[in-house]
Amino acid sequence: MSKALYEIALLPGDGIGPEVVDAAVRVLNAAAKNEDLKLSYTTYEAGANLFQRTGESMAEADAVAVGQADAVLLGAMGLPTVRKADGTEIAPQIDLRERYGLFASLRPCELFPGVPTRVKAEKVNMLVIRETTEGLFAGRHDKQEPSDEAVSDRLTITRATSEKLFEVAFEQAKQRRASYGTPGHVTLLDKSNVLRSNAFLRKVFDEVAERHPDIGTARLYIDAGSMMFVTNPERYDVVVTENVFGDITSEIAAGVVGGLGVAPSGDVSLKHGIFQPSHGSAPDIAGKGVANPVATILSTAMMLEWIAQQQDDPRCEKVAAAIRQATAKVLHSGPRTPDIGGNGNTESVTQSIVDALNS
Repeated sequence: MSKALYEIALLPGDGIGPEVVDAAVRVLNAAAKNEDLKLSYTTYEAGANLFQRTGESMAEADAVAVGQADAVLLGAMGLPTVRKADGTEIAPQIDLRERYGLFASLRPCELFPGVPTRVKAEKVNMLVIRETTEGLFAGRHDKQEPSDEAVSDRLTITRATSEKLFEVAFEQAKQRRASYGTPGHVTLLDKSNVLRSNAFLRKVFDEVAERHPDIGTARLYIDAGSMMFVTNPERYDVVVTENVFGDITSEIAAGVVGGLGVAPSGDVSLKHGIFQPSHGSAPDIAGKGVANPVATILSTAMMLEWIAQQQDDPRCEKVAAAIRQATAKVLHSGPRTPDIGGNGNTESVTQSIVDALNS
């Protein structure tokens, strides 16, 4: 039986994060009201601003509480000018991935009518799945002796995580085919011709693929596969790859469909989900009211689809579909924010989506 009330943890974060989260919650509330879906929100502070004041990027009690929510909506975290002693940025969102084993980052990229693209493509609708807990991030906490001569990072691939990752990829291909009419196809991007870790990754992929004979597959080297994001993006349905490869290719895919302002994402495990725009905190436009809220709004739709699967609640699916349809309508007719060729702002886009939901 589905729940009467869903608890959503909000992590607005830094820069434009609070602005786009506020916009997304407005849209989410308008859509949920139409289906009598009850949502409750608790806001937690985390990120670079908190670190500057307290020396920690997120309180331990808050990190624990976030994990008890039904889902998490995150704005953006980190500022280029705020760094730890080792020179890296504050990234509590990565800490949360590790704490809750959020091994798969789901990054859909769809070319909506009305959104300009520099690529000659008519219909792009892909999902890039990035592994997020190992790969080239595996050694993030490895101790190293200080050196001015050489520094190394560790790349690790495990069977346990890879099997879970690939099962998610094949399940997503099936769900996308049923919901959106996509082909039902999974492409692995790797560097198995050079890296032993990636040869192992491909071996595990082949084993999992055998369990899903109804889903087509392809295996491409990351260099050629990255080129095809630009030259032939229509070929992709679901793409799955290593951590850093996925970090880069998902942003290439976002660029193909208009930029990070229209690119949602969700970091998930089998039990936890954190949903957020693919863009960063953009401090250069923070407070100016021109941030594009669409990626965060579409992230709420992803969040509701994930809750629907977790709780077997069709109301969440209906609300997610309504948000997608209203957002697509506004992207087509306007207003649109400057990053995608419009002269609208955060408020006008948000209100237009709310109006579309209520029309």
